Amino acid sequence: MQLVLLGPPGAGKGTVATAVAIRTGIRHISTGDLFRAAVKEQSPLGRRVAALLQAGSLVPDSLTIALVREHLATMPRGVGFILDGFPRTVPQAEALAGFADIEAAVELVVPEQEVVRRLSGRRTCSACGATFNVASMPANAARFCSPVQREDDDPQAIRRRLDAYRAQTTPVVDYYRTTGLLRPIDGTATPSEVADRLRTVVSG
Repeated sequence: MQLVLLGPPGAGKGTVATAVAIRTGIRHISTGDLFRAAVKEQSPLGRRVAALLQAGSLVPDSLTIALVREHLATMPRGVGFILDGFPRTVPQAEALAGFADIEAAVELVVPEQEVVRRLSGRRTCSACGATFNVASMPANAARFCSPVQREDDDPQAIRRRLDAYRAQTTPVVDYYRTTGLLRPIDGTATPSEVADRLRTVVSG
């Protein structure tokens, strides 16, 4: 099973991908994690990524594609995966088709007002990195954690991020619709329920 997971910021892609990976045994591959690992390992690609990030520059498609291709090449044959955060552009999607046999591109459909609600209520512990939502934060979280709001999680910043997502990633959704691989699912349920829907859609 080789899957792509699409959806706006706040759709819960990382949480859903992790749940699917645990239940099916496939690997959850996050491009953010790949970037951080490459930088930490000081691999040739990692040094190039680090230099771009330190300069405040965007990582170009060619480098992102190379990083994903390199990682997939290290995986044992027959091991499936779900990609989270890639592809973000049509050139990335076209390149991916050349070195992976993508079976479905699952789009988590979440209304904008729900995305704003989720992200504006998101808090991250400055000490341990745990993420909570104020609506569902464990009662004892404040005792053990120091929840803070990310600067880009205020409503105005969220809408700017959504605008950027639509401009960049809507063509990717259209690309997968054209290829017949797009599988939209309702992303407003709990992560566990969304993961179940995803498994049903891709296996059906």
